[in-house]
Amino acid sequence: MTIPSICLAEPVGHVVSEGASDDTKTPAPDTKSTTPDAKTVSGLLVAQPPLPGDAHVEQTMQLEGKTLHYTVTVGTLPVRDSKGVLSGEVVYTAYVAEGKDRPVTFAFNGGPGAASVYLNLGAIGPKRVAFGAEGQSPSDPATLMDNPGTWLDFTDLVFIDPVGTGFSRSLVSEEESKKQFYGPDQDIEYLSRNVYDWLVKNGRLQSRKYIVGESYGGYRGPRLTAYLQSKIGVAVNGLVLVSPALSPDAGSQDLSPIPWMMTLPSIVAANYERQGKLTNESMAEVIDYTRSEYAVDLMKGTSDPAATPRLVKRVTELTGLDATFVRQSGGRLETQAFLREEFRETGKLGSRYDPNVTAYDPFPYNPTQETNDPILLSIIAPTTTAMVDFVTRTVGWKTEARYNALSYDVGRLWDQSSSNGAFSGSASATDLRVAVATDPKLRVVIAHGWADLSCPFMGSVLTVSQIPTMGDPTRVQVHEYPGGHMYYARPASSLALRKDVMEMVSKH
Repeated sequence: MTIPSICLAEPVGHVVSEGASDDTKTPAPDTKSTTPDAKTVSGLLVAQPPLPGDAHVEQTMQLEGKTLHYTVTVGTLPVRDSKGVLSGEVVYTAYVAEGKDRPVTFAFNGGPGAASVYLNLGAIGPKRVAFGAEGQSPSDPATLMDNPGTWLDFTDLVFIDPVGTGFSRSLVSEEESKKQFYGPDQDIEYLSRNVYDWLVKNGRLQSRKYIVGESYGGYRGPRLTAYLQSKIGVAVNGLVLVSPALSPDAGSQDLSPIPWMMTLPSIVAANYERQGKLTNESMAEVIDYTRSEYAVDLMKGTSDPAATPRLVKRVTELTGLDATFVRQSGGRLETQAFLREEFRETGKLGSRYDPNVTAYDPFPYNPTQETNDPILLSIIAPTTTAMVDFVTRTVGWKTEARYNALSYDVGRLWDQSSSNGAFSGSASATDLRVAVATDPKLRVVIAHGWADLSCPFMGSVLTVSQIPTMGDPTRVQVHEYPGGHMYYARPASSLALRKDVMEMVSKH
């Protein structure tokens, strides 16, 4: 999830966020306290109350007709600078189920600046809150229910909030925070150490280990895996990239066909879904066209007078868009222009995370979009309310600190001056190759929503097709599901993801 984006149903079961539930025992917080926070006010560091000690609560859920018992822990991990001085505190939420020799999966969202709540309460945690789907409202009750798509029955789960997100925080100045936390390289270094520290703290170094990352967390995933392998000395068994920011360098949009090749299939998928035509078979034809005639006609340009008219005709047929709009675009569909044009007659905007999720456009006559993305406008309230209520009341981890489900400050402070940049997928794609080559048993699942225009699936398809086969050709797989960036908001897609990841884990 990218800032201002995040490059994330019908709940079932019983409520755990309204009063004392029958599956919740009295929380048992630890008595230790941590170093006081220090926030910057007018350039000065001002002390804040310390974060609480670790807190635990035992819970149950119903999954496939069985009762699953597990323990929730909300706790902190220290971050230290090169001199060993405490410079930050990372807050995590861990779910550990009963049983021996269980794997453990570490989960990261993206942004940079997104907390792990979207994977936690939306995708793979034992509880979920409804968000990210058409027709939902920010003021709907933020009710937690059992999640039938959880992974907890086959792996323990540790959700990590990077510094500046969730309750995690820096204890140094803003300028020093930029140096230690807010950049693609330092981000990987301290988060890898957090994974190691959690494993040591909980005696789990011998467990099978998995990493899941969404959007920019998907950029993090391969880099964390490679860093843990080569620098920390911790092997990773499997990697799951959910709607990852993993794509080939696009180059100039005037000269390179890649930007248009990445987004066209997702635009077509949104149209096919509205028509009830979205299938793996229909999308295979779209992918073939994109990699062949479409790319060739884009590259021909004016050297072939028939190329652009032929391209425009076919793109119009595939997308269902107005022929004049497609012709004036030259068959090159800019994402934000498409999202306004598609729903212009209804006065609405489509979301880049899922074009079929809409909201009213408050400025329909302006030449450019003047409001934030429809999904981003709707998800902050339910996820923040549900997570803070769960952590502070159900688990008993009491704090006065503010919870940042999506921190714009992190996005503002993020260092994009390095050679890797903040959003380039090239460094992550390189580390993915290295990690797969280093460990011949490492398996990777890359999972996208068909209609995601924030992190289009075609970027991963193009990237993976250039990775040489190293042993088993099925070790790196790309899967697509109905929906957009947060396709797991759809129950059927959530269950399909669960099935594919469970299959990967079963092979170890």
